[in-house]
Amino acid sequence: MMLLVPADPLRPVRPDPHFAPEAAAARDAGHRVAVVDHDALARGEAERAVARVPADDDAVYRGWMLRSEHYSAFAAALAARGVTTRTSPGQYRRAHELPGWYGDFTAHTPESVWTVGFDREAFDEVRRDLGSGPAVLRDYVKSAKHHWHEAAYIPDLADAEAAWRVAARFLELRDDDATGGFVLRRFERFTSTEVRTWWVDGACALIGPHPDTPNEVPDAPDLGAIGPLIADLRFATVDLARRADGEWRVVELGDGQVSDKPGTTAAGAVVAIL
Repeated sequence: MMLLVPADPLRPVRPDPHFAPEAAAARDAGHRVAVVDHDALARGEAERAVARVPADDDAVYRGWMLRSEHYSAFAAALAARGVTTRTSPGQYRRAHELPGWYGDFTAHTPESVWTVGFDREAFDEVRRDLGSGPAVLRDYVKSAKHHWHEAAYIPDLADAEAAWRVAARFLELRDDDATGGFVLRRFERFTSTEVRTWWVDGACALIGPHPDTPNEVPDAPDLGAIGPLIADLRFATVDLARRADGEWRVVELGDGQVSDKPGTTAAGAVVAIL
């Protein structure tokens, strides 16, 4: 395996400090490591971004989040250099964007609706579709949950103006990073912190805390229903939390290449499952 990690912006021949432990663990395990220019990837300059990557037939990226179209260009630029990525652009989009995975998880995750784009008319249409009551707002890939009351939580969908104020603040905070469209998810009350599960080819390979709560690990949930739903994904994460009625619910699915790990999860553990 060759591990691809973002380069340090100040020292571009070295891994970004955030991913340096995983790079070191990969080298210690006998794998090749190469750096890519994440800023160039985010600007759509894929060929420039991979200029330091040697040819290899089995590569995995561990780095900052990429838009699906940028990942597609990334994979194409690597292929031109003789590098094969384990995760295809289609697999990346399916795991990375909520509309890609939601349909398979409707029985296991809060009811959700979404728009294409970020205009008010489309927002109001899906808001009415979801009905009244509280909801959580996000886009296809991320929420603004650290700004919970101003840009994530909507107390009552029936209050159109209050709901739009939350949406407008969300757009202000996400700015150019806003992706796809608005997603409204029916609010469910959780009584545990989130647990992050890591999956390789449909099998759970690692269970640990969520990066937001690195020192808190809930009891391991029953994962029997999850594997068959993501058997087509090479490397993914599934975040779960216990609802007030005791049922474990899927909060988020993500591509494992751009899912962060908490500092309490050893870098070698992530490298080992790959």
